Amino acid sequence: MSAHGTPIPMMSAASGPLSGVAEVPGDKSISHRALILGAMAVGETRITGLLEGEDVLDTAKAMRAFGAEVTRDEDGTWHVHGVGVGGFAEPDQVIDCGNSGTGVRLIMGAMATSPITVTFCGDASLSTRPMARVTDPLALFGARAVGRSGGRLPMTIVGAADPVPVRYSVPVPSAQVKSAVLLAGLNAPGQTVVIEKEATRDHTERMLAGFGAEVHTEETDAGRVITLTGQPELKPQGIAVPRDPSSAAFPVCAALIVPGSDVLVPGIGLNPTRAGLFTTLREMGADLTYENEREEGGEPVADLRARYSPEMTGIRVPPERAASMIDEYPILAVVASCAEGKTLMTGVRELRVKESDRIEAMAVGLRACGVTVEDGEDWWEVTGLGAGNVPGGATCVSHLDHRIAMSFLVLGLAAQQPVSVDDGAPIATSFPVFEPLMAALGARIVRVAVEN
Repeated sequence: MSAHGTPIPMMSAASGPLSGVAEVPGDKSISHRALILGAMAVGETRITGLLEGEDVLDTAKAMRAFGAEVTRDEDGTWHVHGVGVGGFAEPDQVIDCGNSGTGVRLIMGAMATSPITVTFCGDASLSTRPMARVTDPLALFGARAVGRSGGRLPMTIVGAADPVPVRYSVPVPSAQVKSAVLLAGLNAPGQTVVIEKEATRDHTERMLAGFGAEVHTEETDAGRVITLTGQPELKPQGIAVPRDPSSAAFPVCAALIVPGSDVLVPGIGLNPTRAGLFTTLREMGADLTYENEREEGGEPVADLRARYSPEMTGIRVPPERAASMIDEYPILAVVASCAEGKTLMTGVRELRVKESDRIEAMAVGLRACGVTVEDGEDWWEVTGLGAGNVPGGATCVSHLDHRIAMSFLVLGLAAQQPVSVDDGAPIATSFPVFEPLMAALGARIVRVAVEN
């Protein structure tokens, strides 16, 4: 049973060439942050291009519960009238973050240094994910957290009445943890310092600067050191959200493995802390080009053109690249299945604590489709069968994970036999227009009727 309601079984099958323009939704990471920082600013923040998937809509509901006024025009423009740093009101109800690990962890950080008490919950998938990685550093500010065993949701956080600034070294590469600490630091006096040994996506730092916070980043021998001066008055912004590179990955990778395809994905954010997949694909020999490179809203942007690439070869993906493409490993494994030779992915322990254990979920499904996969705690290796040689024919389990479901549906477009997923409903959390967008390109992806 899907945590999103009735399961939606889906199937994909070999298609003719994919062609056209794929206008994928706005960036999920930036959308979450725009709503949260807009709610912490004084005045009206105007947002265009916001991703209207379930994850982001849950964050919008949460900001309303904290006292911000959040509205949407008919043309898709969003307006957030913020309450200022430290101005969050105590919600009357439990904050339900659905499937979103990003949403819940960033919101926990944003409220942890205000004297309010908030209870968080989520769906079945989110309720299995570790929250101590965030609540541990938030405790240094003076916040207290009580949850289920293993630091799992539901969880109640009592915000610090008299927060203190902290200096925190992030133990695992995680933009969510870093961002939670920085957001908490906004309402603490003095300077909060975050040290990350491996650089992760830097949307929070960029956006904090845009809202007028004093934030400095320095590369040192110890890693990247981010220093935030607390208790600023954030200034409202106009934010144009670029299109999500993690969502673009699916039509891009589909074009690379479906014969004769030529797909253009316009306006994709190419922040270097997010573009690891595209770098990896080009190293494998993908015909992937950047066109019309530009900057929008402080973020690098370009149009991506992807063409069928039957001669891709497996590579060793460097572990230091993991943070810049952590959400894209499932779809990379699909491309690796259609390449020649072995693709080794290391330093990816974080995949085991995402919406699902993504290494295990992909390994089981790929093996069922005739692909050899070996894996360990923080690595996995896919032995490619070459273009057009993946047997397919399996029904794969999505584990309530949108990226697992979409990855296997892309595999079915290039496999010899159709590939099914048990539940495609979670796709709506991040890519609500996935089905019509892929259909417009020529993909054969259908919903399967369930017999009563």
